[in-house]
Amino acid sequence: MTFKVAILQSRAENSNIKRNIATIICSMKDASKHGADILLLPECFITGYDLPMTYEKSISCEDEVIKKVCEAAKTHNIGVVLTSFTKGKVQPQNTAFVINKSGEILMKYSKVHTCDFADEKDVEAGTEFKVCDFDEIKIGIMICYDREYPESARMLMLKGAEIILVPNDCGSMKPRIQALSTRAYENMVGIAMANANGQNAGCSCAYSPICWDKNGICVDNTIVLADDMTEGLYYADFDMDAIREYRSSEMMGNTFRKVSAYKGLLDSTISAPFIRVGQE
Repeated sequence: MTFKVAILQSRAENSNIKRNIATIICSMKDASKHGADILLLPECFITGYDLPMTYEKSISCEDEVIKKVCEAAKTHNIGVVLTSFTKGKVQPQNTAFVINKSGEILMKYSKVHTCDFADEKDVEAGTEFKVCDFDEIKIGIMICYDREYPESARMLMLKGAEIILVPNDCGSMKPRIQALSTRAYENMVGIAMANANGQNAGCSCAYSPICWDKNGICVDNTIVLADDMTEGLYYADFDMDAIREYRSSEMMGNTFRKVSAYKGLLDSTISAPFIRVGQE
């Protein structure tokens, strides 16, 4: 069984929702023709990653444009990780919807690790990591800055994720894609990331959790790695049978962890040298 992810590397046009929706639907149609199961978009693609974001400029979770993409998913028989700033309780949220091939919203996830050191400090953070069942594959989402913290992928793995999809919009990607490869390895999950293209940005990628063969010989777990500037669709084929066999026997993930030694992970105290302005 192959799970094929279409990864869109493109930069949305800030505040031009009509154009961005047209790009999304065109990409869904193209990806479907290439046999993709799901389209992964960069971060906040409907609205553009436009900061500072206001409540008024963000969209409702019931907005007609979301319904339009759901209809396109059903028409073209392809899922999509649809991203936007959406209206939270009193502030915008940085949100991803997982939509299945029937046009149904399976999950709404709002970014937990908002960039509180920058203009995203006024964005309402999500409160939990979530996993959903997409065509019998367990999918988790983490958005951009979420991936800087290994706990994000670890929580998704613990909740059963087999594949983690990562909408992204940032630069300085070399160490960040290396970290995603490590997240795939240590949690035995497949990972795909879609980023906006641009100088020192881009580098959309996908990684397999399989890092050695049955003889213990190391293999390159890179499935796809884009350059920084090229705009377009990239395709990542995840061999779910091989991944599930690997997960059933190898020793990472949730196998021999000594969780009694991890209590400090829940201590919210921040000490030097990690004290920053704006921390709560």
